[in-house]
Amino acid sequence: MRSAAIALPADLLPADGRFGCGPSKVRPEQVDALVAASRTVLGTSHRQAPVKRLVGAVRAGVAELFDLPDGWEIVLGNGGTTVFWDVATFGLVERRSEHLVFGEFSSKFADACAAAPHLAEPVVVATPPGDHPEPEPHADVDLYALTHNETSTGVAMTLRRPVGTDGALVAVDATSAAGAVPWDPAEVDVYYFAPQKCFAADGGLWIAACSPAAIARIESIAGGVRWRPASLDLGLALTNSRLDQTYNTPAVATLVLLEAQLRWMLELGGLAACAARCRESADHLYGWAESRWWASPFVADPAKRSPVVGTIDLDTTVDAAAVNTALRANGIVDTDSYRKLGRNQLRVGMFPAVDPDDIAALTACLDHLVDHHAEALEP
Repeated sequence: MRSAAIALPADLLPADGRFGCGPSKVRPEQVDALVAASRTVLGTSHRQAPVKRLVGAVRAGVAELFDLPDGWEIVLGNGGTTVFWDVATFGLVERRSEHLVFGEFSSKFADACAAAPHLAEPVVVATPPGDHPEPEPHADVDLYALTHNETSTGVAMTLRRPVGTDGALVAVDATSAAGAVPWDPAEVDVYYFAPQKCFAADGGLWIAACSPAAIARIESIAGGVRWRPASLDLGLALTNSRLDQTYNTPAVATLVLLEAQLRWMLELGGLAACAARCRESADHLYGWAESRWWASPFVADPAKRSPVVGTIDLDTTVDAAAVNTALRANGIVDTDSYRKLGRNQLRVGMFPAVDPDDIAALTACLDHLVDHHAEALEP
């Protein structure tokens, strides 16, 4: 492509050109922590004290970051959020769930529950991408599945427990929001995520903050007759987590990266400070897009725009694929839109590890491309 030959001025380039929405930018200090762990926990037994202390530090760090009330527990297991959806069909949903669907990832848990032969057909409340629906209480629903931030579309929602749903659990997919978007534990029972976004670690791990009500549900189902594969047994995951271990061997390097990021986030000032850092980046990106004739925020309602995943539509005269090619040729990577959304769009990760100054530099580079290389960016 012609845009691959464009050289951006060096003084415009961000200090770090990684803007992916997962896996996200890993800070150099995390890599240093991984090197430091090379002769202590890497390559050692996950059943021995050094790795168990690492798991314990992760569990304690997550609880501190979210300022969880007494009685909440941090449960973790292998496989990432996709596996947790299967785990939840066996260990969290008693009979029927309701799912708010407003993008690719919020639909996947609904699909998992619909395919589970031991569960009733789930209720699905959907809106087109770019917006989010509201819960619809049903007497026979025992779990409401919300998504804090839809990674595919850049829509975020405020978490509120549905009115009139006493006894039902609220489970929230927080994979791209956890660690950057405030939430109230009183409104939620299970807040689960994988660590490859705000926590700047590798994938392959799921972590769930569970309320006392959620713990009671897990233990009730685990004590019943429902068959559960051992690797998807939430009761086994809970038992092992209480021992600061996982049921089967974890990726210890992921835990090292995650623990180092947690320490940095807490030293930064906790969830409030991380949220402020992301909001600074988001305010700049959306304000910039609104002031350009050839760009606009995809999410129309400012209150629903994500502070961590910015989706920016481009005018039809500016080909997003050509823009992304030009950026990548200059070391600015992973600004592509979500593939299944099919829009002429940029998608920008603004997680805590991403410096707000680099977001400003990215927009300066975009301005330069359109102002000086418009012909190379035409469809």
